[in-house]
Amino acid sequence: MILDGRDASAIAAAAKAIVDGELVGLPTETVYGLAADADNATAIAKIFAAKGRPADHPLIVHVSDAGSVAHFASDVPDFARALIQTFWPGPLTLILPRQSGVAAAAAGGQDSIGLRCPSHPVAQALLKACRVGGTKPVWGIAAPSANLFGRVSPTTAQHVQDEFGDSLLVVDGGACSVGIESTIIDCTRGVPVLLRPGAVTREQVQAACGVAVLSNEAMEALDKTAPRASGTLESHYAPKAKVRLMDAKALQTALDLLGRDADAKGGAPVIATYSRVVLRTPSATVLRRRMPDDAAATAQQLFAVLRAFDAQGVRLIWIESPPDTPEWDGVRDRLLRSAAG
Repeated sequence: MILDGRDASAIAAAAKAIVDGELVGLPTETVYGLAADADNATAIAKIFAAKGRPADHPLIVHVSDAGSVAHFASDVPDFARALIQTFWPGPLTLILPRQSGVAAAAAGGQDSIGLRCPSHPVAQALLKACRVGGTKPVWGIAAPSANLFGRVSPTTAQHVQDEFGDSLLVVDGGACSVGIESTIIDCTRGVPVLLRPGAVTREQVQAACGVAVLSNEAMEALDKTAPRASGTLESHYAPKAKVRLMDAKALQTALDLLGRDADAKGGAPVIATYSRVVLRTPSATVLRRRMPDDAAATAQQLFAVLRAFDAQGVRLIWIESPPDTPEWDGVRDRLLRSAAG
């Protein structure tokens, strides 16, 4: 059931469901989440079951403001406070030491927890309604992407309903403005460590906190105690079709060779392309979608494009590799993990 997030009654119904231990499809600026009370272990188990997600794979907890951090985190380093001040609300998740006895199931049993303050007005309205909607406040909402584990994340309410059916209450907040999941910074190892790129770039994080941001690979060479984090498996965000990345020249060469393949000369589409360059295609049965030249615009539409290609039944998706510049890091990360699926 999809409810209009602009309607106060929809927010009230969703808040009641969360307080009562049920799941809700939640819009954020990044992607839609499958949401539950972060402190309710029974509700958290429903998330893992619905997604088919391993119970030791941690969930990101969404909070309404910086004041909620103390409920979940036992320590907030100064550089993390600077990041909160600069980027919250927004698409940045911080991994912090977890308070003992709090949200253990949502944290996948780890002694750390991922926290984010979303900027989407519907998410904010629901978080605030949950704080006052029951006999005890809901301090945060765990909300991994509202899709089956490892598959393409949803960026519209209809995507969520397509994934989980009519029985799930989904609050419609429109298409997500960012379109890929948040940047994740580990703050548990004394310095900021980038676990997952996103709309907030490594350079922006470094400028905001005044501390060099290390890659997880570099940090693991010194310290192998990195916490697990959402969306960091080698294979993730994968459509049903096989994704292949290549540069523009290789992509055009592959299409030229395809022209000799009888399988592509008629019938249902077999291959889809997503590229910044304009390509010559050998057949009308090759679906084409132009990738924007801007990284943010590409991120906003990326998952919707992959889902649309799947819906059209293609078997292969050939994508032009994004530029090797910092603003494209989040898109590149998602495409590499999609191609590993």
